[in-house]
Amino acid sequence: MRIETAQGALARRGFSDAAGAERRLAPWSLHQLELLGTIGQAADPDLALATLDRLNDADPALLDRLVADRQLCSHLVAVVGASLALGQHLVAHPELVEALTGRLTRTSAADLRAELLRAVGADPEASVPVATDLVGDAMRLAYRAALLRIAARDLCAPEPIEAVDGVADELSDLADATLVAALSIARAKVGPEALLTRLAVVALGKTGAQELNYLSDVDVLFVAEPVRDADGEPLIPTDRAVSLTTRMAAEMTRICSAHTAAGTIWEVDAALRPEGKAGQLVRTLSSHAKYYSTWAKTWEFQAMLKARPAAGDLALGAEFVEVVTPYVWRAAEREGFVHDTQAMRRRVVAHIPARDAGRELKLGEGGLRDVEFSVQMLQLVHGRVDESLRVRATLPALKLLVEGGYVGREDGKTLALSYRFLRVLEHRIQLYRLRRTHVLPEAEEDLRRIGRSLGYPEPVAELLSTWRHVAAGVRRLHERLYYSPLLEAVARIPTSELRLTTRSAEDRLQALGYDDPAAALRHIAALSQGVSRQAGIQRQLLPAMLGWFAEAPNPDAGLFAFRQVSEALGSTPWYLRALRDEGAMAERLARILASSRYAVSLLTRAPQTVQMLASESRLQPRPLAEIRSEMLSAARRQSGSAAAVEAVRAIRRRELFRVAAADVLGEIDVLEVGEALSDVTSATIDAALETVRADADGAVPRIAVVAMGRWGGRELSYASDADAMFVMADPRDGEPSAEDPTKAAAAVIAQLRKLLSRPGADPALAVDADLRPEGKGGALIRSLAAYRNYYQRWSSTWELQALVRADALAGDPEVGAGLMAEIDRRRWPEDGLTDGQLVEIRKLKARVEAERLPRGADPERHTKLGPGGLADVEWTVQTLQLQHAHRLPALRSTQTIVALRALRDAGLVDPLDAGQLEEAWLLASRIRNSIMLMRGRASDSIPGDTRDLASLAELLGYGPGESSHLLADYRRVTRRARAVVDRVFWGLG
Repeated sequence: MRIETAQGALARRGFSDAAGAERRLAPWSLHQLELLGTIGQAADPDLALATLDRLNDADPALLDRLVADRQLCSHLVAVVGASLALGQHLVAHPELVEALTGRLTRTSAADLRAELLRAVGADPEASVPVATDLVGDAMRLAYRAALLRIAARDLCAPEPIEAVDGVADELSDLADATLVAALSIARAKVGPEALLTRLAVVALGKTGAQELNYLSDVDVLFVAEPVRDADGEPLIPTDRAVSLTTRMAAEMTRICSAHTAAGTIWEVDAALRPEGKAGQLVRTLSSHAKYYSTWAKTWEFQAMLKARPAAGDLALGAEFVEVVTPYVWRAAEREGFVHDTQAMRRRVVAHIPARDAGRELKLGEGGLRDVEFSVQMLQLVHGRVDESLRVRATLPALKLLVEGGYVGREDGKTLALSYRFLRVLEHRIQLYRLRRTHVLPEAEEDLRRIGRSLGYPEPVAELLSTWRHVAAGVRRLHERLYYSPLLEAVARIPTSELRLTTRSAEDRLQALGYDDPAAALRHIAALSQGVSRQAGIQRQLLPAMLGWFAEAPNPDAGLFAFRQVSEALGSTPWYLRALRDEGAMAERLARILASSRYAVSLLTRAPQTVQMLASESRLQPRPLAEIRSEMLSAARRQSGSAAAVEAVRAIRRRELFRVAAADVLGEIDVLEVGEALSDVTSATIDAALETVRADADGAVPRIAVVAMGRWGGRELSYASDADAMFVMADPRDGEPSAEDPTKAAAAVIAQLRKLLSRPGADPALAVDADLRPEGKGGALIRSLAAYRNYYQRWSSTWELQALVRADALAGDPEVGAGLMAEIDRRRWPEDGLTDGQLVEIRKLKARVEAERLPRGADPERHTKLGPGGLADVEWTVQTLQLQHAHRLPALRSTQTIVALRALRDAGLVDPLDAGQLEEAWLLASRIRNSIMLMRGRASDSIPGDTRDLASLAELLGYGPGESSHLLADYRRVTRRARAVVDRVFWGLG
């Protein structure tokens, strides 16, 4: 019973092998058992106890000493409970326990250098230290002693994540000291002639950035020169100096990587030198300069970003850094730099072994490299001009990127915290066996040890949960920053053009296509001058934005509109941050602002609408039911119909911008534009009608709105009115009614039209009732019974044709369905059109061509009434529908293109003819829409002004200078369509 209780108590203290622990503890005195509290707090209590047991065999006084010196106890237990390798080293060299005594404050770089040099018998005060110990074991033991102190400070830190920066710094200082000591041994082995040479050891990678791990390869590059006399003459030939320093570099490398009884240190990796492993190990400064000016690849300059003199002749190392630094900060200008660097990162991820893919802390998605590559890419692109970004280490660089506005504050905070967490995790994994690994282990005991070392109450579950959360966050931010279109756009701009004088800036803007460079410079100055964070972000955005404006039809208008939107939203926290961070948002905005006055007018009245440009999905037109529901909710929150309709119109404005933006950006085609605009109109009229009817005095009959013309055909353009007929319900028994229901309903309709067409901040919507029975002279609204009576007795041929595109799209569904049932009985006449009706339709069409075309308009440029234009195609299709839809239900569509395709499929129109009609209708519709988008005002004619025509052509996808191609294409397409109309509609030929 006593044994079970003792083992249970040990298990509760964290021992996994309670029975084994009890056996080891059996010889301990009660006094020594007081250490159990500290041992139980170790990352791995079993490992800590086993190592202490072995150390006690080597030094029987150790346990009593630990009881007396609890500080030493804490340091020792923390180390041996987290690192099997360091524990084994202490067992082999128990005298190194002394390294863990005292407060363990951080050792300075100078003291570490002196400590390791004294260990090999070199004079720390000598300008060129030379060792007396040629074996290097004393250096290895001194290195391990220093490593023990660093590990103890790391493992005993109350906040390991906050301590990781200092740990990395000290590990890097220790690496520098080790290189210095190893080089002093190498000099001694080469002999006195070594003192006639200068050898600089330049640190690269993590060593250069001073963010080293416990076990990393130490990346270096060697530069050599002969020592020169007072006259500048070399004391030995350069070739001899290179030969001697090559021996020294090779010996230094061997000393650091050798395995002996005193332990090993790490590999010295010189593979980043010119030509890699196949290149010379040591080169002179001039040889390096020639290589980097002539042959070096882009990635080699990226590697030099972290170059730092670390050992040997520091002055020579500094000269090397000075030589390569200009190339580093011009690397981003190289053709395809961003694309190639991104591709390299993707290749790294693709080559991770499948078994490690989800656990790679360094190279995997969401790992350390994602943070480092994101920061380096931003440094290399923006550091060309902003010299404050030219620092080596990741976290200081990230801090400067945040301060400069290149990275958002919250994003920077997340990345920094994530990076520190990943570094701590990497350190804990490497500490266990002192092996170079970056893979999160799978074994539960390993995860438990790491989790306990980080202080997690539920070590395995919390460790894995935190790691997954961090990796997902890092990956998300990496994809946003590293693959940003803004970054690639800025990288394409030469550094010289980012530093232009006023005069050269004007020349550059004119070359880009700005008509008024002086005005453009004023806008740029207004946006970017000052020291505010907003101005800083604008300075990042503008080089790319100016280029994107220049790729669109009207760069000057785009820049001016950008200034307007930015001044309206500049103090809004999300605006500039979104442009900088949200993928292609800035590029989309630039394209829209420099292409469409119509979209700009919608946006400047409600600048917050710009948020929808953050993703392609948000630009897709919303369903009718969703828009209607939002409009009704907004209207019901207002008091009074005027305010309610204003709220409805504000939502309409936003939805119009969504459609226009998607259209400009090529996200939707002309048929989708027509359907989306029709849905917005239907929702607007429906919500406004309900609002006005509910606000009316007294009872008002139920009203439906039957859409006509382009609205009924779901083919609205940006400039279209809403053609409509209004119908009210017949009185029903028990239903309250007005004394004069027609008068009450007409008053509601009049108020509806007034509120929708009233000038204001939001675009007006004209509701045109001219296609109602008897046209302008007829009643504005009729009852269902009155419509039935009218159509039975009086309807004319033109009204019959107008009904082809009738559809109930707003108001009371039941009333609308009632009128549509009557219309369906009339608009598809039995046996089709009579000869007299066909003649009447043709006469009416001839009158339209003769009378409706504006005076002075060029018919060949008129998209609506010109030959082969919209009217030609629509009248042809509608006439064929009236002739054949009574027997072919597939033809009963209100939509021109749907009906045309049905006519083709039914064999009523030759497929080639149908294709030519469709091509003409689609092109004319696109041109008509694009004119409204471009100018912000409607026109049915292709512009005669050369500049407007050029802008229109570019908006339609033609290249600069190809406006004549647009005209030629339109004339060719409409000429062919007119020939079809002559045969099919007019019966000619």
